[in-house]
Amino acid sequence: MVACYRNGKIVATIGPASCSEENLEKLFKNGVDVFRLNFSHGSHDGHARVYDAIRSIGKKFGCYPTVLADLQGPKLRVGTFAQDRIELKSGDIFRFDLDSASGNDDRVTLPHPEIFEALQAGTLLLLDDGKLRLEVIDCGKDFAKVNVLVGGFLSNRKGVNVPQVMLKIPALTEKDLKDLDFVLNLGVDWVALSFVQSVEDVENAKNIIGGRAGVVSKLEKPLAISALEPVVDASDAIMIARGDLAVETSHEDVPILQRRIINACHRLGKPVIVATQMLESMIIAPTPTRAEISDVATAVYSGADATMLSEESASGRYPLEAVSIMASVILRVEGDPNCIRCLEDDTQLPICTTLDAICAAAKTAVEYSGAAVLVLCTDSFDAVVRCSRLRPRVPILLMTESKSLAYRAGLCNGINAMVAKKESSSDMLIKSAKIVVQEKQFAQSGDIIVVLYVGTEISVTVCQV
Repeated sequence: MVACYRNGKIVATIGPASCSEENLEKLFKNGVDVFRLNFSHGSHDGHARVYDAIRSIGKKFGCYPTVLADLQGPKLRVGTFAQDRIELKSGDIFRFDLDSASGNDDRVTLPHPEIFEALQAGTLLLLDDGKLRLEVIDCGKDFAKVNVLVGGFLSNRKGVNVPQVMLKIPALTEKDLKDLDFVLNLGVDWVALSFVQSVEDVENAKNIIGGRAGVVSKLEKPLAISALEPVVDASDAIMIARGDLAVETSHEDVPILQRRIINACHRLGKPVIVATQMLESMIIAPTPTRAEISDVATAVYSGADATMLSEESASGRYPLEAVSIMASVILRVEGDPNCIRCLEDDTQLPICTTLDAICAAAKTAVEYSGAAVLVLCTDSFDAVVRCSRLRPRVPILLMTESKSLAYRAGLCNGINAMVAKKESSSDMLIKSAKIVVQEKQFAQSGDIIVVLYVGTEISVTVCQV
């Protein structure tokens, strides 16, 4: 009997609710493909223990679960108040400055000179995830006087967003560089960059990383959206970080931007993760809302490679249930014939390269032969993402000599990786593929399979198991 394989991937954030080896194994068995280590929280020792446990689980089950390290990025925050918090009312005049003294009803420190350098009259400041909205009416190199447009309570160290303003802040802070050195030595498969503003942010990070991990650019700043295709093209993968994106744009813009980003990733062949509040209610409830189910389904219909759990799996009461429900929604949507049609309706113009041509030929061979699986034999990550981009109607079994590729490919839609030695001839390769697809329950005796080889030569073979 052929097993049922899910193409869409699940990213789960690891935290107090899920960091034990026992819970990590349960998450893996329930359907987690990518484990996210959030470096906004936790210690290096704690993340190392989780990483080692994930690798042990992979060895135990003969699989290659993916590890994503998410760097904190530049966090802009106000200082502290003498009374811990104040209330700002609409129409109030307030002041930010570099004075380190405790704040009061009239002022507070904003310890970021680079913000003051970028401000001008009329600039909008958003505080506490956009709950408070302030407009600059006067500013200098060390202060800003603001008018309160939308008031509320402001407490110690709340975050500050400055939408539509290019801040002279590197995407990698001093903390990020230390964390990056740590995770690269650890051996993670992907590194996520927070608050990317430009192509230069991505390129600088890639120069430091030097190919030791894939780079995921988190799109949460309007400036990155305004340079969408260059940023996507420079990145190895994209995360749609809808929380800060909603704060810096508007909530009603997020679904439109989500679709636009996914389409850009399809055009350029880059894996894309949809993140933030996908099953938010499951932090405290054992079942999600109907709206959350629809949100996950919409991401799948749109063609996202992966959907992500944040607090649901990191600190929620029901991390295992959240993973199981997300997996069942993805499987159900992928079983809808309209899912394939929607993806085909959104197919962009072909990319005119030899690699894309041969991947398209393999997809056509799958459809015309009624194949049960597409076997991709390669050590090339480009071949993996080009093949995944086309969304063939069957699972893709990646056979590679490269362990690092097997781990990294876990983020890509439809890819199921295994490490196998390189065969000396095409006949031996086909023979090996026939054996493996039966062992892994992708096909059974009598089924048709398509074998795509991308190496020193390129070939597509249709054969019967």
